[in-house]
Amino acid sequence: MNNKPNQLSRRQLLREGFWTVSITAAGAAAAVLAARSRRPSMVWQIDPFKCIGCGRCATHCVLSESAVKCVHAYSMCGYCDLCTGYFDPDPKALDTGAEHQLCPTGAIRRRFVEEPYFEFTIDESRCIGCGKCVVGCAAFGNGSLFLQVRHDRCLNCNECAIARACPSQAFVRVPADRPYLMKDQR
Repeated sequence: MNNKPNQLSRRQLLREGFWTVSITAAGAAAAVLAARSRRPSMVWQIDPFKCIGCGRCATHCVLSESAVKCVHAYSMCGYCDLCTGYFDPDPKALDTGAEHQLCPTGAIRRRFVEEPYFEFTIDESRCIGCGKCVVGCAAFGNGSLFLQVRHDRCLNCNECAIARACPSQAFVRVPADRPYLMKDQR
C-alpha cells in the first residue's frame, strides 16, 4: 500500500500539466480573436488631396471595369459655363459636342440651370476612372471633381494593384465604416 495518498504519479502530473497548458492556450487564442474582432476592418480609398489623376486607376484595377469612379463635390462646384473638367483645354465652342468634351467616354453630363450656370453630373456607368476631368478641374477650376473607390464594385484585394502602381501614394487604407474621403468634408 501507498502511504502517500496526496502524491501525484508521473502520469497524473503530465495529464494535469497538459490540460493546464491547453486551457491557457485556448484562453489566449480567444483573447486574440476578441481583439481582432474589435479592430475595424479596413478598405482601400483614394486620398483626393494626394491624387494627381495619372490615369492608372483605369488601367491597373484587377476588374475589367475599374472600381474607381469620378465623384463631384457639388458644394465646391462653381457651375461654370466653361468647366475645365468637362471641356477640352481651349475649346472651340462651349457646347456638348463629343469633340469638345474632355471625358473620353462622355461620362460627364452638362445641364443648363440658368444663365450663366450649368450643372455637371457623373454617369458612373460610363466613367472609367481615367482622371482627365480631375486634372482639368484641379488645374483651372476649384477641384470639385475627384476620384474615389466605389466599394460596391471593389473586391477589396489585400494588395491593391492600383495602390502599388500609384505614383503619388494616394491609395490609403481607411475604416470600412467610413469608406469615403470626400473633399468637401475637410
